[in-house]
Amino acid sequence: MHIPRIASAFVAFLVTLVVLWVGLPLLGPVYLFLVAIAIQEYAAMMELRGVPVRRRSLWVVSALTLPASLPAGHPWMEVLGGVPWRELLLIGFALYLLVAEVVTSNRSSLHSLVFTLFGYVWISWGFGLIITLRYTPDGVIGLWYLTFPMLAIIATDVGGYVFGSLWGRRLLAPRISPKKTIEGLLGGLALALVVVGTTMALLPLWTDFRLDVVHLLVFALAVPLAALAGDLFESLVKRWAGVKDTGVFLPGHGGVLDRIDSTLIAVPATYLLVKLLLI
Repeated sequence: MHIPRIASAFVAFLVTLVVLWVGLPLLGPVYLFLVAIAIQEYAAMMELRGVPVRRRSLWVVSALTLPASLPAGHPWMEVLGGVPWRELLLIGFALYLLVAEVVTSNRSSLHSLVFTLFGYVWISWGFGLIITLRYTPDGVIGLWYLTFPMLAIIATDVGGYVFGSLWGRRLLAPRISPKKTIEGLLGGLALALVVVGTTMALLPLWTDFRLDVVHLLVFALAVPLAALAGDLFESLVKRWAGVKDTGVFLPGHGGVLDRIDSTLIAVPATYLLVKLLLI
């Protein structure tokens, strides 16, 4: 029963590794493709609650987020003067929405402003940190920084599914995600801890990249927890919207948001840890 789920997760991980290894030539188009579909799914969910979302504005600003997400040290950003484009883009988009809703004021303007900006921060802006992290502080070390949350996401998903199916008894958050159990949570976190911790411990054998024991434990614990938080938060949004899946992008697996929900929290959490602890 578990083999197809594990096999598909393994294949997805291998494909992800290829995209991450190639870098911007593949990572850029993949980002634009997934974010465009995720915004469509998000806007459709919001419409079910009567909340109008400016999806075309989200598509445009998401495209601009791609180059803006490159770190200051990247050659492309040096040409642009090393300006913090991500932050400026976020502020500029917030101001644009404010003006647009004031000009076209109606009963739904406040909801449209809040939920459109939230959709950008949660999906486009947060997911754009994949590109930032991939080249922080350079294209070599950044690849490893980005591999950690990918490993954590896959391991948490597989471990939670297997342990939850075999031994799950006590529900974790029945009002948000009725199928998740405490046993699945512990199993997923344990597997992620082993996978991420082992990878970090073995890195010195392959590269010059090293983490001390304290940093290793922080990453191995915090990143899987962030991945789980991303999954539960997306479940909360779906429950509020009254849908089971965000779409049908992958038959049997739901929509794009269902697949990248953990990434939307795990990658920003990893980036935060890298900036606070390592750079």
